[in-house]
Amino acid sequence: MNPIKTDLTEMLGIKYPIIMAPMFLVSNTKMTIAGIEAGATGAIPALNYRTDAAFREALDEIRKATDGPFGINLIVNKSNVRLKEQLQTCVDYEVDYIITSLGSPQSVIEACANVKTKVFCDVTEDEYAKKVEALGADAVIAVNSEAGGHAGKLASSDLIPLLRSVVNIPVISAGGVGTGVGLKEMLALGACGISIGSPFIATTEAGVSQDYKQAIVDYGSRDIVMTTKLSGTPCTVINTPYVQEIGTDQTWLESVLNKNRTLKKYMKMITFYKGMKSLEKAASGATYKTVWCAGPSIEHVHAIKPVADVIETLVKEYEAV
Repeated sequence: MNPIKTDLTEMLGIKYPIIMAPMFLVSNTKMTIAGIEAGATGAIPALNYRTDAAFREALDEIRKATDGPFGINLIVNKSNVRLKEQLQTCVDYEVDYIITSLGSPQSVIEACANVKTKVFCDVTEDEYAKKVEALGADAVIAVNSEAGGHAGKLASSDLIPLLRSVVNIPVISAGGVGTGVGLKEMLALGACGISIGSPFIATTEAGVSQDYKQAIVDYGSRDIVMTTKLSGTPCTVINTPYVQEIGTDQTWLESVLNKNRTLKKYMKMITFYKGMKSLEKAASGATYKTVWCAGPSIEHVHAIKPVADVIETLVKEYEAV
């Protein structure tokens, strides 16, 4: 298959403009290495590792297995009490790129100013994109309304042209793509590549339960709903019977506390912690009380496959359009 040349492939030295998106407790070293070897790149959330020693061990594993580029996702708001430590590790290892989410990337951009690490910032609107460009971001990741996890409000058809009109740095599309046709559409809109997550949950290398992988195959885009119960920020999940039972909105008490100027910081931390624990249980096993995070692009997943096969299919479909 022929390389697809874009600003993203030139920036990272990859064959195809595809980032395997960082997914909490899903992304791992095996997936990342497989993605790199298949001509793409992958990113892992730093929060996937409980200790700095485990985080460094994972980075060592990837570096020893492949020379290709990989990234780390950092949550940069106050809910991540380990940000400073995680950032220092990324700088020490000079990871190829950092994806920042849910807060100001200023400390990350400043820390990476003297190393080769590039900084890509999740954005959902034009004003924030302009702010991170002014801070020195290398690219923005346009998180649209079809993204898995913390989705944006605008469709890709609106968001990508909007961002292209207000920033001079590359725009990477995130959300809704599960086919080569989708990849071609995003590039035609002006994106330099895609960040794609949910379809990679149903891969042999993914470190989640077989039930979770099979749910990605069995459910479709109509089964995706938004909930505020996991992190306090709207997040997409599969609408299982349990999710239907507990509802997708915070309780009135949680809502009131989140609006209190003094308490909302702590409420966000508590909600985030409880949500991450819920996802951790769901990733490792299935019970009636399972919450599986995913996006609408699971519509295009029909079988559990190796990472390399998913990437190959995307590229072949792209070439066939």
